[in-house]
Amino acid sequence: MTIDRPGTTTIRTAVRLAHFGLDVLPLVWVLGVCAAELALPRGAHLAQLLAAAPAVACVSTARRRCVLRATVCAVAGLGLLILLGTVTPGAPVGILLSILAVSVISYFSRNRSDRLQNELDRTREIAEAAQQALLRPLPAAVGTVGVAGEYLSATHGAKVGGDLYEVLGTPYGLRAVLGDVRGHGLPALGTVAALLGSFREAAHDEPGLDGVLRRMERAFHRHLQTAGSGDPDGLGDEEFVTLLLVELQEDGAVRTVNCGHPWPLRTAPGPDGTVQVRELEPPRLSMPLGMAEPVTEQVPVDQDRLAPGEALLMFTDGAEDARSPEGEPFPLAASVASIVRARQPEPQELVARIRDGLMKHAGGRLPDDVALLVLRRSGTALPPAPPEAPSLLAERP
Repeated sequence: MTIDRPGTTTIRTAVRLAHFGLDVLPLVWVLGVCAAELALPRGAHLAQLLAAAPAVACVSTARRRCVLRATVCAVAGLGLLILLGTVTPGAPVGILLSILAVSVISYFSRNRSDRLQNELDRTREIAEAAQQALLRPLPAAVGTVGVAGEYLSATHGAKVGGDLYEVLGTPYGLRAVLGDVRGHGLPALGTVAALLGSFREAAHDEPGLDGVLRRMERAFHRHLQTAGSGDPDGLGDEEFVTLLLVELQEDGAVRTVNCGHPWPLRTAPGPDGTVQVRELEPPRLSMPLGMAEPVTEQVPVDQDRLAPGEALLMFTDGAEDARSPEGEPFPLAASVASIVRARQPEPQELVARIRDGLMKHAGGRLPDDVALLVLRRSGTALPPAPPEAPSLLAERP
C-alpha cells in the first residue's frame, strides 16, 4: 500500500491541471479567433489567425497528437466561419492551405524536438552515472565517526565539478580528503578523477599522510602531462589544486596536511554548555599542487585532538565566496555558530542546514562549486589500527 505524503495529492492535482491547460490552449486560441471574427466588423480578416493553432500546440505541449488535434480544431473553426458568412469569398482556400502548411511544419518540428529531448535525457543519465561513480556517496559513519557531505555545483545540470571529497576507513584510521581544482564544471572532472583514484589507493597503502600527498601529487602531474600533451610545456592550462588531508585516530588524535586550502572549523562543547566554533589549529600551509615542483622535502603535518562529541567542518572556498544579491559574502562561521548554539546536531542535519542557508544567501546561484564535509567523533573508541604500524609522518619541531 502506498501512502502519499502531505501535499502530494495537491501537487499532483496542480500538475494535471497544468497539463490540461496546455492541451486545451489551441482550442482556446481557435475559439478566441472565431469570437473576435464574429464580434468585429467585417473586413477585419482575423480568420487567418486560425493557422497559428498548430504552432501554438507545438510550443505548448510535447505531444504530437495535440498538433493534429489543433489542426482539426482550426479547420472546424474555419468551416464555422464559412457557414456564418464572415469569411470573404476566395479566402477560405488560402487559410486552409496555411493551416495545413503550419500543421505539417509543427508536426515534424515536434518530432525532431522529441528526438533531441530523448538524446539529451540519455546523455544526462550517462553523465549522472559517471558522476556518481566518480564522487561516490559517503558512508553515514566510519567506525564511530559520523560522516556527512554535500556537493553544490555551480554548473547548471551538473552534480559534480571541480571540488572533490572522500572518506575512507583504513588500517591507519579514518582518512579524508577535500580538494578544490581550479575552475569548475565538466573540464575539471579529469583532474578530480585522477586525484580521487590516487587517494583511494594511497590511503590504504601509505602509513603517513605525507606519503599519501606525494602519491596524489605524482598522479596529478602525470594527469597534467597527459592532458596537456599538445602544449609545449605539457602543463595543460596551468591547473592547480588546493588539498586538505585529515587522519583521525582511535584516540581522537587528528593529523592534517594542508596544501593551500581553507582550514576546517571545529565545533566543540564549551564550559557553559553551549557549542563553540573555532578554526582548527595550528594553521601551517604547503603550496597547492601544481604551483611548484613535486615535493621532495618534509611535508608539514599538523597534530590536534578531537574530543568525543566534537566535529570538524571541512569546506571549499566556494562557501566563503558565495555572495548575496547585495554583494555580501556568506558568513560561514557565524552561520555554523548559530546552528550549533544550543546543541550539536547530527552531521547530516548540520550539512543540510548549512546548505540551505548558503543557497538562500546566494539567491540559489553559486559563483563556484561548494563541497561540505563533516566528521563528528562519538564517545566510543574507533576500531584500533594494526599494532606496530610504521609511520612516515614528518613532524616539524
